[in-house]
Amino acid sequence: MMENEKLPLVSITVPVHNASAWISECLKSVLHQTYLGPMELCIYNDASSDDSMEILNEMKDLFDSRGIKVKVTGHSGEPKGVGFAKNQAIAMGSGDYLCFLDADDVMHPDRVSCQLQAAQLDPRAIVGCKFHRKPEGSTERFSQWANRLCPHQLYTQAYTSHGPTVIMPTWFCHRNVVESVGGFHEGGKGVPEDLIFFYAHLCGGGTLTRVDKDLLMYRYHPECATFSVKEETIWDKRVAFLEQEVLKKWDHFSIWNAGKQGRKLFRSLSRTSQSKVTMFCDVDERKISKKYYIYENSPEVPKPKVPIVYFTEVKPPIIICIKMDLSGNFEQNLSSLRLKEGRDFIHFN
Repeated sequence: MMENEKLPLVSITVPVHNASAWISECLKSVLHQTYLGPMELCIYNDASSDDSMEILNEMKDLFDSRGIKVKVTGHSGEPKGVGFAKNQAIAMGSGDYLCFLDADDVMHPDRVSCQLQAAQLDPRAIVGCKFHRKPEGSTERFSQWANRLCPHQLYTQAYTSHGPTVIMPTWFCHRNVVESVGGFHEGGKGVPEDLIFFYAHLCGGGTLTRVDKDLLMYRYHPECATFSVKEETIWDKRVAFLEQEVLKKWDHFSIWNAGKQGRKLFRSLSRTSQSKVTMFCDVDERKISKKYYIYENSPEVPKPKVPIVYFTEVKPPIIICIKMDLSGNFEQNLSSLRLKEGRDFIHFN
């Protein structure tokens, strides 16, 4: 290494698979970063069959002139998946900090400078940021939920169906965060590698923070890797995490929703957790009039039999299986009970 050459402080990692429609705009956003410290771009090509790499090669001189070293490797044949490609891109780099960037997304010019500052304040954190979707209005409920979370809700709402509360395309962290987890799961298509990593990070005592600025354009399109993951796979991961991090610490709890989702959660729980459920609560008079939910397919004798009560009679702590912003007066009803999120209730919707 030349005496005046500095090791990169930040490695921007980009897994690429058939991203020719977007990669030019993505890489230009790296060139436009206001951060002027030592930085490198690490790209792993996961068996692209389009001209993604040709586009990159045409842009290499622009990175050289900006003082950003570009490292590229990859393989041909069959794709090995996002988790594998991320791990390879991470291993290529030498920066103390990792900025994750998907090949179809676009960074705001201040992204690296803002998130680096936050990561330096908390080296154990996954640092996120606010984002917007393209096309505009895509996944509106999801985007509003993620961008409105307050700091403690990054933890208390980690069990919801929306996925990680710090959205993966916005992740920025110290390299030690990845090393402490052991990298991303390399199971390939259909594996929620970001959710698995996120839960492992929290279970290991890792922290979460978010820069409250819109620093990323998060593209929505039919080829998104997210669509390859089955809902049941994510459900099983969420239930396991809920049991490990919450339910094993409670000696009893209630479930808000005596309908389909609430009953599904009950059936998905271990027998130990099922035995801790003291009641379901609801607002639907038809469900309440049944007085009990009986788990007929349980192998236990007698069958588990759980009371169903009106929501005002529910005893905390509560696992809430109601989708927010969709279910009539749910938010008003919950607020009327004057409960504290994280202590008296957890969202699992």
